[in-house]
Amino acid sequence: MQSTVNDFFRPIKLEDYPSDQDYERIKPYVRAIELASHLTYQSVYIIDYYRRGFIYVSDNPLLLCGNTPEVVMKMGYNFYLKYVPEEDLELLLEINQAGFAFYSNIKMEDRKKYSISYNFHIVQPNSHPLLINHKLAPLVLDKSGNIWLALCYVSTSSDNKSGNILIRKHKSEKVYQYDLKEKLWKLRSDLKLTAIEKEILILSCQGLTMSEIANQLFLTVNTIKFHRKKIFQILNVRNITEAISYAANYNFI
Repeated sequence: MQSTVNDFFRPIKLEDYPSDQDYERIKPYVRAIELASHLTYQSVYIIDYYRRGFIYVSDNPLLLCGNTPEVVMKMGYNFYLKYVPEEDLELLLEINQAGFAFYSNIKMEDRKKYSISYNFHIVQPNSHPLLINHKLAPLVLDKSGNIWLALCYVSTSSDNKSGNILIRKHKSEKVYQYDLKEKLWKLRSDLKLTAIEKEILILSCQGLTMSEIANQLFLTVNTIKFHRKKIFQILNVRNITEAISYAANYNFI
């Protein structure tokens, strides 16, 4: 059965429709995000769950699929229906269902501390699907604690397939991963990097070689090699370039 915009909103609980005054009050949020989006390589947009659309889309071409930001804003959730392949569209609907179910069990005062990230494909103007990493965090809640506005960041993914659905709490090492086979969230205690491993990634970001990193951290090259190998295993990547991209996308550094 073909998906519709309504399918995205089935798991969403909305109670207190924002007034015109409420929308006036959130304008500074939108303006601040618009300014901040000029400083990042990522695409940025804001979802309005009450109006079932987008109230801001940055001009970064990654998300636009050959359109202007104004066209994507006008399309709203129809953008997903048009540019996400059917298989990944079904995945997005499942993520939506599982994500809001998880969110409903969070204490109201903690709800803005959580974010979710996952990978899916969008079809570019050349008709080739591009795997992107998509992060979403509550920006403004309504009076009942439901998400009114959500802030989204989009970047190219370092993974090689859709999925890898993770929920994190700000300033916490807890990471929850959604198991697509078992249809449940699992606490991933193994997705942690030590202080040394984070240092190695940060210095690698700066273009330092293993010898230079070893000198900087007063360690041997063999020790750096050992920690790099551990990083690759923890993040399930093949090289330092993928490790840096993964760590940045999933807030390890």
